[in-house]
Amino acid sequence: MIDNYLLEELVTFASEKTLAKTAEKLNVTQPTVTRGMQKLEDELGIQLFDRQPSRIVLTDTGKLAAEKATEVLAVNRNFVQQLQNYAARQSVIKIASIAPGPLILLRVKSASFSTQISIDKKFITHDQITTSLLNNENSIIISDQEIQTDQIESRYLGTENLYVNLDKFMYLANSQQVSFKDLAGLSFVVLNDIGPWKEIIQKYIPNAKFLYQEEWAATEITKYSSFPYFSTNITTVNPQQRTSNDDRVRLPITDEAATMTFYVNYLKKQRKSLTPLLNEISQNWPNLS
Repeated sequence: MIDNYLLEELVTFASEKTLAKTAEKLNVTQPTVTRGMQKLEDELGIQLFDRQPSRIVLTDTGKLAAEKATEVLAVNRNFVQQLQNYAARQSVIKIASIAPGPLILLRVKSASFSTQISIDKKFITHDQITTSLLNNENSIIISDQEIQTDQIESRYLGTENLYVNLDKFMYLANSQQVSFKDLAGLSFVVLNDIGPWKEIIQKYIPNAKFLYQEEWAATEITKYSSFPYFSTNITTVNPQQRTSNDDRVRLPITDEAATMTFYVNYLKKQRKSLTPLLNEISQNWPNLS
């Protein structure tokens, strides 16, 4: 079995023509190239180089060997790439989040990702993120906080923007946008598990009443009542969020607190393997609408 590095030296020499340029191209010393050439000849049992006092050139056999080595190296690279691609498809990347929006997006778009993912249905808390990553419980954790340590890094993902859906006959429905203050005193149907959004709406909408429901119940109430409810630029990618008979008016909420910025957090040592999936998640992140 001929080592790849010997074939690389042969192919590079055929291209560069001199020992000095070959060594420079491969970032090795000239004596290293000379020893490699001799070893290749010894292993093949044939002469590949015509050594003259002032220069060294390939024999006709050496030229053929260089052509064949180029083909072998291409096959080997293809072999490695196919195995890496297959392994990537077989591996499952575990993902968690502090909020529901990113998880909804991942569930809806997961079939289009080149890597299999496993989504943790339970929200993770801020103080669990570092431990979860370091213990390899999750490979990616989506949060509204950026983390930069010796072992963990963050990458900007996008924003989630809060909207309110109002009955079209309400006075506010004639507006182009609303603030939390405008929504004071109203009653809302809200999913029970909405992560940090729960604290935000409770804090910023004075005297409001929140009818917290499980997902199936909230959907039914939304269909057959006029109660306002919240949505975001992310939750609207979920077909279950849309009903054919829902003619509410969807308005953006302008307060700064109605926008949440998300980051993906992961171990630095896994950056290379996670980058393709991170790119796909970023590309699928919804724009404002």
